[in-house]
Amino acid sequence: MTGAVGPGVASVDAVQFVGEHVYWIEGRATGDVLVRSRGSDGVEDVLPPGVAVASHVHEYGGGAYLATDDALWFVRADDQQIWRTTGAGLRAVTAAAQHGEDRYADLRLCAPGLLVAVRERHDNKGVTNELVMLPADGSAAPWPVAQGWDFYSFPRPSPDGSTLAWTTWRHPLMPWDGTWLWTAEIRKDGTLGPAWHIAGGPEESVFQPEWSPGGVLHFVSDRTGWWDLYACPPDGAIVSLVHLESADLGTAQWEFGYSTYAFLDHDRIAVLAHWGGATQLNIWDPRRPEVRVVELPYTSIKPYLAAHAGRVSMIGSAPDRMPAVIVADISGSGESRELTAVVGVTSGSHAPNPEIVDIPARDGGRVYATLYRPRLEKGSALVPVVVRAHPGPTSNAPLRLDPWVQFFVGQGFAVLDVDYRGSTGYGRAYRNAIRGRWGVLDVSDCVDAVQAVGRDGSVDLARVVISGASAGGYTALRAATTTTKFRAAAVRSAIVDPAAWRTAAPKFQSHHADLLLGPVDTWRDRSLLRPGITAHCPILAFHGDRDTITPVRQVRELVAAVGERVSLVVYPDEGHGLSRPKNIEHATYAELAHYRAALDS
Repeated sequence: MTGAVGPGVASVDAVQFVGEHVYWIEGRATGDVLVRSRGSDGVEDVLPPGVAVASHVHEYGGGAYLATDDALWFVRADDQQIWRTTGAGLRAVTAAAQHGEDRYADLRLCAPGLLVAVRERHDNKGVTNELVMLPADGSAAPWPVAQGWDFYSFPRPSPDGSTLAWTTWRHPLMPWDGTWLWTAEIRKDGTLGPAWHIAGGPEESVFQPEWSPGGVLHFVSDRTGWWDLYACPPDGAIVSLVHLESADLGTAQWEFGYSTYAFLDHDRIAVLAHWGGATQLNIWDPRRPEVRVVELPYTSIKPYLAAHAGRVSMIGSAPDRMPAVIVADISGSGESRELTAVVGVTSGSHAPNPEIVDIPARDGGRVYATLYRPRLEKGSALVPVVVRAHPGPTSNAPLRLDPWVQFFVGQGFAVLDVDYRGSTGYGRAYRNAIRGRWGVLDVSDCVDAVQAVGRDGSVDLARVVISGASAGGYTALRAATTTTKFRAAAVRSAIVDPAAWRTAAPKFQSHHADLLLGPVDTWRDRSLLRPGITAHCPILAFHGDRDTITPVRQVRELVAAVGERVSLVVYPDEGHGLSRPKNIEHATYAELAHYRAALDS
């Protein structure tokens, strides 16, 4: 089981709509490949074989290419420099730093011949993030135009090239905690005038500033407690455009280049609305009293929305199909067509049916989860349950076909995906509820969720295991060491000691744990490496030896501290999470064997 969306393809991301062409990035075993549609002639790889496109800014990257009608710029994965396609082939636009390393992301064309981008500089002074401008042909070195903040994103020039908008934030905030939106004049010499603060602050997350075709600045903000869409006309008065009840119109900015809304034309805007792991496409039209829902067979849409001439391109999926690149005709026929292969369930199996559950927590709060049950004959024995804690923790479990879920349901397990408090898609208060309680609240929410779904006697509460990756792996490890609810645990790329992880994590996440853990005097108790730690069930850990986000060293320390109750499998040449199909398959079957051994003991 590889989870492919096509032969040899593991993922699709980063859609851009340019004229009649749609571009996207396919994650393949050989790397991230830039692909372009050719209408009725199918699709083609844009760059020569062996040239992968990926940014490593913040380690998570994103925003790694910019396509226009007559040019293409991209960040080359192997050297992190900006390159350009020309009639004569590929040409480097930036040069590698003489000392240290420069990385680039979020490329935009400011004016003919001038690019703006986020640069992340690694040298003996540490890591510095800034906005830079540079000639689009590489005729001069980039120069900084905005400095001093810990982080920058979304550099967006106005259509006439006169003004730049961008966002910033600083430690210990993450971009979903608090960001600042700025604008400044773009001077003729390629520098910026004085910056004007438009919106945002330490308790307001501003996401995706964009300019309308008519030159009006738009952005998403959670100032109401939900990510809503706003406009800022030239008079500076901020106007609320779209608010949908109990829906987030933005998402957690883990990568550059996210887009949850796009301009169909001068008036209409296509907007994604998130209710937990479910996503819906809507159209805002100032001539209509209400937002119109676009009926599509997709329940999950990635935050890479693009539009052109009344059509929308997106990456959609559903409980019975994997993510695919889609073009929907909003203004004309209303039909949608897939540009990539639509991969559904494997032959001889069925798509697990999701049940959305709203669960009362022990403290009176609410917890949300998705339950997938195996098909059983009447009179069958109660089924065991795999509780899965999603990574992040600021994320959610998307409502789409997941090969891992399909596999375990096919093996007779119920799977419970828990959107514990701290998850996205439920508003700011739900997202912030985990502050100061990471490793405690998420664990109790997982326990409460499985207890609730088992009250009807349909699952075996005596045979419950837990799984998680990255931050979800930390949740699973805490569950295995602070509760006796689970018979086994399996983790991938897990965080082990959040306080110590601060020193090993990339700059982007080096203070991520600060707000999640709370006061410093509580940090020691949240560590899986504290003296006297005991595993109440067997733990199986998978880790890549090239993981730069959660280095494998801490997991090795956990094995040494806990002993034989923790087993570690290390995959050479894998990073944060597993990407190679053979490793994914190996880990999945090893996880199944681990659970069966624990449940049969």
